[in-house]
Amino acid sequence: MGLFIFFQELINLITNGQILFLMFISTILGIIIGALPGLTATMGIALLTGITFGLPAKLAVPILISIYDGAIFGGSIAAVLINIPGTPASAATALDGYPLAKQGKAKEALLITRIASFIGSLFGMICLLEIAPLLSKVALQFTSPEFALLALFGITICGSLTAPDLAIKGWIAGFLGILVSCIGMDGLHGFPRFTFNIPELLGGIAYVPAMIGVFGIPQVLISLRYSTGEMARIIEVKTKLMNILRIIKNHIFCVLRSGVIGVYVGTIPGVGEDVASWLSYDTAKRSSKNSESFGKGAYEGIIASETANNACIGGAIIPLLTLGIPGSPPAAVLLGALLLHGIRPGPMLQFEFPNFIYEMSALLAIASFLLLICGTLMTSILVPILRRTKNEILMPIVATLCVIGAYAINISLFDIKVMVILGLLGYILVEMGYPMAPFVLGVILGPMIDVNLRRTLLTSNGSLLPFVTRPVSIILLILIAFSFISQTSWWKNRKKKGVKVS
Repeated sequence: MGLFIFFQELINLITNGQILFLMFISTILGIIIGALPGLTATMGIALLTGITFGLPAKLAVPILISIYDGAIFGGSIAAVLINIPGTPASAATALDGYPLAKQGKAKEALLITRIASFIGSLFGMICLLEIAPLLSKVALQFTSPEFALLALFGITICGSLTAPDLAIKGWIAGFLGILVSCIGMDGLHGFPRFTFNIPELLGGIAYVPAMIGVFGIPQVLISLRYSTGEMARIIEVKTKLMNILRIIKNHIFCVLRSGVIGVYVGTIPGVGEDVASWLSYDTAKRSSKNSESFGKGAYEGIIASETANNACIGGAIIPLLTLGIPGSPPAAVLLGALLLHGIRPGPMLQFEFPNFIYEMSALLAIASFLLLICGTLMTSILVPILRRTKNEILMPIVATLCVIGAYAINISLFDIKVMVILGLLGYILVEMGYPMAPFVLGVILGPMIDVNLRRTLLTSNGSLLPFVTRPVSIILLILIAFSFISQTSWWKNRKKKGVKVS
């Protein structure tokens, strides 16, 4: 039955010329965003969320999915050609992509990354189609205690895995986001909190200006400090498609393994495509018979990286739709966009929008094929753009788009002020090594923690027993406790001793 609905949605979308055209243009735009160093998939979705605010959800969602898919692939173009990953998700691709380009195999490497990204996106879509409906049924058993703990777990695990040095920095960033989410009217009693008698704060901090601020402004300021890399010499070498397909076939196990890793990492709240890419690359290197070739132009390296980061998209959308917990930073922004358009992801999604999961799967399938087509069209065009574009030109344009995106939501100058203030705060945090993904998750999931925690306490007369007497709640508490304990020096030392003993 589910497969029939999927194909029905797929046919409806394919036969809708307007949606197909918008997805085609959006995929091209996503590839450009991903290919230009300094821009990211997260920033692209955040900017387009503001610009597409006036469109109906049936048009806005396809645009954002296409931007997402295109931007994750687009980063590989800059990684291969100029050794600067267009997005963090393509950082591992640069390790072998750029050496291949210097060997005169740039076109070959780019064609392999396109096919690997296509396979990864398609694999993620299949997992989304198969896993999401099952997880939705499990999520129906969740009540207030489970939702509060689930949101808290998402923020803590995201903080643990995304902090560059100390996990506590990720947790601090997450709880700062929760604090920001408490600004405005209380979700249960309508009492104003942290508004400081400013009327505009009664409605709380808007999602999109906050996300554009913390992702866009720091990136603009940081990117202006670095110059673009040096273009690799592109030698015209005839590349036969059959040879490329033979390379993919010879590494089919690596493709499948990388797809599984990508989807698995995607389902972990807030971690994202860059972690999936590095984990897949590391696994491929450890298990390869030619591990010494990695970093010198190994096809297996770019296949592992690009398959995993695009498969992660489908994986990140699974918890987003079923639990309302985004699996990656771009998915966190996508969650804000869905809420903005009146779509509330979570256990009740299948009742409010019965076919939405299948529609998202169909959109991701179409985006995967458009990625293959548009990637071919855009690669040759982006070479001269990457050669000539400088951060001094690009970043002021991005800053302008940030202002437009923040203003377009409510046509409010106050939202621009919010964006700038949070952007400067984000810049300070990034410079100090604090990740922004947990902060954004805190802003988005803060109300879920607040409302469900207090609702549980109200219904139990202030007792905490519901959190320790329900099976799912106990499991979530154990996972939260483990996410903290696993980052302690005691645990890490114990783990090292265990490895030495073995």
